[in-house]
Amino acid sequence: MAAIRSQWDSFDDFFTLNWDPPGPVAMPNVRVPTADCPPMQDAELDQIIQSAAGHNDMPPELIKAVMGQESAFHPCSVSTAGAMGLMQLMPATAQALAVTDPFAPAQNVEAGAKYLKQLIERYHGDVRLALGAYNAGAGRVDQAGGIPDIPETIDYIRRIMDALPNQ
Repeated sequence: MAAIRSQWDSFDDFFTLNWDPPGPVAMPNVRVPTADCPPMQDAELDQIIQSAAGHNDMPPELIKAVMGQESAFHPCSVSTAGAMGLMQLMPATAQALAVTDPFAPAQNVEAGAKYLKQLIERYHGDVRLALGAYNAGAGRVDQAGGIPDIPETIDYIRRIMDALPNQ
């Protein structure tokens, strides 16, 4: 056994490489969420929401409810799927809406409101279907012919609708 062990010990040098670990990778517009990313203050948040609501002819309460569900008002949130910022924009959606910094609160909320408005128009004013598409994707809503039978999506829609006045 000792002979075998010493034979393997001689291989240690063969498989060991001396190298310096790489430095930090520069990734523009990507920020890792940390404890240093508190939720935004109400005054600043309300101003951004009101602006996006006005530009997109959307109820500010709906934008705020979606934002609360998506990011809990943390501007540097990143989902496991890669969605970013307050309104949790997927990279392709952010790019399609000409967002240059998905973590910039005003850009993110403006684009999220615009996208939500597009979905509401696509589903002829049906907010529940639009919310289902915002969460699960329009393809899944179209394929299901309604709200897809995904527990997360069903709960998502319920929570947002419950947060809206007069629902």
